[in-house]
Amino acid sequence: MSATDSIRRHFEESMAVKQASLAMLVSPIAGAAGLLTATLRNGGKILSCGNGGSAGDAQHFSAELLNRFEMERPGLAAIALSTDTSTLTSIANDYSYEQVFSKQLRALGRGGDALLAISTSGNSANVVAAAEAAHECGMRVIALTGRDGGRLAGVLREGDMEIRVPAQRTARIQEVHLVVIHCLCDAIDQALFATPGPDRS
Repeated sequence: MSATDSIRRHFEESMAVKQASLAMLVSPIAGAAGLLTATLRNGGKILSCGNGGSAGDAQHFSAELLNRFEMERPGLAAIALSTDTSTLTSIANDYSYEQVFSKQLRALGRGGDALLAISTSGNSANVVAAAEAAHECGMRVIALTGRDGGRLAGVLREGDMEIRVPAQRTARIQEVHLVVIHCLCDAIDQALFATPGPDRS
């Protein structure tokens, strides 16, 4: 396959997965946005975690909330659990890599907070452990997954939400995860800070 054919294939696959996701994920994304908006409105914070590219997505989401997305507004309470290398490496060294997020959650999470748990396969052991720790703290969980949802889908409880990308390939799932994150950021901004239009009734 030539380089140009490969490039076209990537674009075509990405567009196809986004179209399939549009058909399936509008309602779950809206529900998750409502949960996150309520969390912030009630004085809670949003913690996020993931590995590799999903760690980057967790940090991206947190940065959009703490700083801003597209709207000028006050910063919103968000913490990405994948950013502190001293904490991550000390937990991994003293305990296990599986606990790098869950130990942070037990220290930082409170009832009324929410966790955005990101795993393309749904099988990342430390992300699953984070969701379980979030439940212990009285937090609700939004799982951003792909494939069949993996173990993460299996630990979700009533009141939690899953946004599962209908794809198998990691790159395609990650591309949709980024769109989902931007949708969540925009929905939160609109719900908390949009100025209502004039009443024309």
